[in-house]
Amino acid sequence: MSEHPDAALIRRGYEAFGAGDMETMGTLMTADVIHHVPGSNPLSGHHKGRDAVLDLYRRLGEETKGTFRVELHAVLVDGRGHVMAFHTARGDRGDHGIEIQGGLFFTIVGGKISDIDECTQDIDEEDRFWG
Repeated sequence: MSEHPDAALIRRGYEAFGAGDMETMGTLMTADVIHHVPGSNPLSGHHKGRDAVLDLYRRLGEETKGTFRVELHAVLVDGRGHVMAFHTARGDRGDHGIEIQGGLFFTIVGGKISDIDECTQDIDEEDRFWG
């Protein structure tokens, strides 16, 4: 059974993220991509445009001194340009650590990621960690 192209796109994105390969990440997104981050912390909000989204990802690494990692568990597609990905995120920031379940809901347009809605197991825990 072959993997749907939208699922393969998201897997490539997770692999590039894990490798810190922002150049590849950028090629997978539309120029006007938006990543929506929930909560009330310094990373929360709507990161609009490829550069802003890539800056968000760089910041995840900087804020955790390179300890932030994401383990992908599942990728689900609807065949109409939507993908859900489920993962565990881990990292250390100062004297705080986090291990939390999360998910991303992607919209794919023209074979590229145009919108990313982020969900988390515990918004309050995320706010404490990133705050």
